[in-house]
Amino acid sequence: MTTPLRLTTDAGTFDALTAGPADGRGVLLLHGFPEGAVEWEHQLAALGAAGHHAVAPDQRGYSPGVRPDDVDAYRMDALVADVVALAGQLGWDRFDLVGHDWGAAIGWAVADRHPALLRTFTAVSVPHPRPFADALAGDEDQQRRSAYLAMFRQPGQAEGMLLADDAAFLRRMLGAAGPARLATYLDRLTAPGALTAALNWYRATRPEDVEAGPVDVPTLYVWGSADIGVGPVAAHGTGDWVKGPYEFLTLDGVSHWVPEEAPDQLSAALLAHLARHPG
Repeated sequence: MTTPLRLTTDAGTFDALTAGPADGRGVLLLHGFPEGAVEWEHQLAALGAAGHHAVAPDQRGYSPGVRPDDVDAYRMDALVADVVALAGQLGWDRFDLVGHDWGAAIGWAVADRHPALLRTFTAVSVPHPRPFADALAGDEDQQRRSAYLAMFRQPGQAEGMLLADDAAFLRRMLGAAGPARLATYLDRLTAPGALTAALNWYRATRPEDVEAGPVDVPTLYVWGSADIGVGPVAAHGTGDWVKGPYEFLTLDGVSHWVPEEAPDQLSAALLAHLARHPG
């Protein structure tokens, strides 16, 4: 079971979901586009049942209380600063970080810039930015998979495409979430300014331009072999950029939407990863 939570930082007030005892091991979970904290519902419950204090915020632009208009307000520096500020509000000197999609991109940057804050890092779907950039530059398969990025960066056009025909594109994209969860996402994304704020992440920072060096934090990378957005070249190249303990878990036949499509497998892998690295 999850409980709503609100966390206020200098950037504004973030809506969040939490599970588990307040004195448990802190785990922060970062959602991706175009979802929200609720994508982690299964993992939050599993972590809480295991005695961890799990928190998943609706991130910048997704929380109405932190929805700036300026595209530059969604640059990676601000997104990383939000993670540090949220951990501070929770009273966590060290914590475990989990990220899916854009949340994983932020996680790689946090692991690079603030390694002392993290016990472990778990990236879901999105690989380390350096092999991803290399694949975009030289791998035709990854270039085809990432063709949508150019459209997402077009103000107005992207919003129109995603919402046309009763949000048919978003419905296809998020079909793995199931009807009830899909309705929740669409209700939030059709609120005034919400979809533009979510797309501003793409307009402020190109995923392939995220700066991150080799990561020393114990890292688990989970990738679905049927991921339409991330191909095998970038996925398999990620291990070259993790200098600390590293595990690469491939989920055969699973798409990009791992937390909702393979919830049991992801929760089990995450709990095992935390258990392997208690310090």
